[in-house]
Amino acid sequence: MKKAVVLLSGGLDSSTCTAVAKKEGYEIYAISFDYHQRHKIELKSAKAIADFYGAKKHIFIETNMDAIGGSALTDGNITVPEGDANRSFNDVPDTYVPARNLIFLSYALAYAEAIEAEAVFIGINSVDYSGYPDCRPEFIEKFRELADVATKISAVDKKKIKIETPLLNLSKKEIVLSATELGVPLELTHSCYVGGEKACGVCDSCKLRLKGFAEAGIKDPVPYA
Repeated sequence: MKKAVVLLSGGLDSSTCTAVAKKEGYEIYAISFDYHQRHKIELKSAKAIADFYGAKKHIFIETNMDAIGGSALTDGNITVPEGDANRSFNDVPDTYVPARNLIFLSYALAYAEAIEAEAVFIGINSVDYSGYPDCRPEFIEKFRELADVATKISAVDKKKIKIETPLLNLSKKEIVLSATELGVPLELTHSCYVGGEKACGVCDSCKLRLKGFAEAGIKDPVPYA
């Protein structure tokens, strides 16, 4: 069976991305990150989703991005701001983690090479998102170019590891509808940035998620504080 490394945070997007990879016939090798984020509770959801989709293996990478700081998600001195689902995407919020997707994709690419996987799946989207620069199509395009020259399997063996972004051009509404159609266990997912047992309902991630469910006409099954 063909293999795929799937970046799995346990949120709506990464869980839907996992479902897409599974539907496309890939054996799932999930990779999740403990980067000392305040919402580390998301890793419980990541494990539950990986188990649901029968991941062949699920690895957890610890990297202390709180040592770098610069984000409300990793620096306890910066408060998670209230989100605005309709604000300009040119305004990058305090929840942006410097170069996070670049770092995570690099780990995923290394893992894919080590297990001889054909693809890496990441659930980023550039339509309804928080304005993060590493969620744009331009970023993915450049990373694909980098991936083609960064590994032995590409530079020497002349084989490419595909970087798959099935949600890139979908709105949150379309992601919710897709997740529902694919049978994603949405009740197991966790998207909130604050880190409580219940989602806060007011951070960027919660507001975008709730907006997507409302527009899709579907009730979000996770509890909110």
